[in-house]
Amino acid sequence: MEQLLDYINQHSSSGISEKDFETVKSYFTHKKLRKKQYFLQEGDICRHFGFILKGSMRQYTVDDKGAEHVIQLAIENWWVGDRESYTMSTPSVYNIEAWEDTELLMISRQDVLELFQRCPAFIETVKMMDDRNNIANQRRITSSISASADKRYTDFINCYPNLLERFPQHIIASYLGITKDTLSRIKRQLLQKE
Repeated sequence: MEQLLDYINQHSSSGISEKDFETVKSYFTHKKLRKKQYFLQEGDICRHFGFILKGSMRQYTVDDKGAEHVIQLAIENWWVGDRESYTMSTPSVYNIEAWEDTELLMISRQDVLELFQRCPAFIETVKMMDDRNNIANQRRITSSISASADKRYTDFINCYPNLLERFPQHIIASYLGITKDTLSRIKRQLLQKE
């Protein structure tokens, strides 16, 4: 729970009192997932959001031809879940699976709404998380519709250098919307420039 406490203190201007943090803790449940185990499967309703304590996860969808398309990669101190399904209680179009053995803290939508009534620091943290998520999504959309594959990769390594060590090339290529061969070519060209 120390990681969650640190996260809240980093993302709220006033921090959180010990009493309020005890309240926050009471709403979360701890869960362990083995590598390749699902947090959410397509067709299920996302009933919890998860805060990753240890490990890594990926969120992806599968098209009609069976090809996977990675939507999100996540590591420690990141949140995972399908926002639309979680908010609207609709079946998810995504799969979220542990890429490594993973531990996370989970919270339901109802518990989040109750915490909003009880803890201002938690409200501020969730607002900051939502703002950052919206900014990242806008940048990703802009990049995917207007940036070259080379630019998408260099932006990715500048923004998320830790993810390079945690996920294999084919997963990163899928996240960037390029082929594994294109990513290999880009990496070779970057090495030649050094």
